[in-house]
Amino acid sequence: MAKQQVNRRFWRLAGVVGISLLMSGCFFSGPVRKVSLPSPPKQVQAPRDHQRILASYGGAYSDARLEATVARIVTRLSAAAGKPDLRYKVTILNSPAVNAFALPNGQLYVTRGLIALANDTAELASVLAHEMVHVMARHAAIRENQAYQAAIGNRETTDVLADPYMGALALAKSKIALATFSRAQEFEADSLGIGIAARAGYDPDGAARFLTSLDRNVHLKPNDGRTDPQLLDFVSHPANPERVDNAQAQARQQRAAEGGEREHDAYLAGLDGLLYGDDPNQGYVRGRRFMHPKFGFTFTAPEGFVLENTAHAVLGRKGGGSQTLRLDVVRVPAEQPLVNYLASGWIDNVNPTSVEEVTVNGFPAVTATARGDQWSFRVYLVRFGIEVYRVIFAAKEESPDTDRIFRDSFNTFRHMRLAEIETAKPLRLAVVTVGPDDTVERLASRMAIADRQIEHFRMLNGLAPGQTVNPGERVKIVVE
Repeated sequence: MAKQQVNRRFWRLAGVVGISLLMSGCFFSGPVRKVSLPSPPKQVQAPRDHQRILASYGGAYSDARLEATVARIVTRLSAAAGKPDLRYKVTILNSPAVNAFALPNGQLYVTRGLIALANDTAELASVLAHEMVHVMARHAAIRENQAYQAAIGNRETTDVLADPYMGALALAKSKIALATFSRAQEFEADSLGIGIAARAGYDPDGAARFLTSLDRNVHLKPNDGRTDPQLLDFVSHPANPERVDNAQAQARQQRAAEGGEREHDAYLAGLDGLLYGDDPNQGYVRGRRFMHPKFGFTFTAPEGFVLENTAHAVLGRKGGGSQTLRLDVVRVPAEQPLVNYLASGWIDNVNPTSVEEVTVNGFPAVTATARGDQWSFRVYLVRFGIEVYRVIFAAKEESPDTDRIFRDSFNTFRHMRLAEIETAKPLRLAVVTVGPDDTVERLASRMAIADRQIEHFRMLNGLAPGQTVNPGERVKIVVE
């Protein structure tokens, strides 16, 4: 979580169109304003888009070894693609998310989280070739035009959005249509990308292996109860059995007698020491606890919450999403009282009789409640040095017990002790050699991950359930 200045417009937008990952549509219950149809697609502003992407994904990740590996792969893929007029530039993003995408101008992006998930150069080559196909086939430009045409074809949206329920149905209908369109592009990029990777000399089975690992990674993430697993086929870069089957079929057509290069050990050697999970500048999530050594504070979520650290906020949810939280930081003038800031309009429907000035572990704070159509909120502001931290709890069912739990959680907000700051270390990948007595279970027990260690170890190393490790093999583990 980095510093940010958030204004009222952001919070309204979060409430109306669901920008907040875990609390979409929860903050505000006022009337939905009418919208106008978008303008026709314009030429992509590449430099501006590049800066926005860097800001959204924690900036670029600098690692000379990885950059050299990626550049070498792209050079080989470019030669095999047969499009000498196209030039590609790859940026490694400093994000634990597993993602890759491309701009129409040939700018490719791959996160360090995706690089960590791959297990050989053939797997990474399949991803990069996939994104290159998106550029060659002008998928981004076509998708933008398709979105515009969908809006034009749904002119009743302007009127229907006055009714939140009907507006939700209309938007869902448009999203499904666009997702289906995008899904076809993903399969096309898979098929053509596998051919390019094979012609470049890489093992064509790399795509199927990586997609399998991607699918396992998705299913290891906590389910918030709001996404039907059957609808996962429609998300961007769907990781599902149908897509894996398609990749395997394409690989059978491309497979050379020698099978193509994988460079498993050489690839893993380049991953040794790679930052895994949260960046130190964004703070760390450790179970229910969030700590930020750079800013010097820590906070513990209520029992049963799962936290996710993003570039802009710490988000949390419990179970099926009946309770959520958001923690972020803003700059508030020192001379402005917290009570005045609370009333400045960045959040609506605050109950004025609930406003209360409190202290938390010696720091001045203010709290209040707010109401929405379906949610109740407990809001806290605490002045910590020159910053103000905002903690917003939300619950679908308001009760004294729930409010007490939220208060107890907020009271864990405190200064980190010097010893805590000194011992707080980021997680990194360590590449180790399997010993004669090592098993999956024994290696997994060395992982600095609190839960489901065996599943995480298998996912990280592309191991199927029941598959064993052999002495002398190189594998990845997560360490502090």
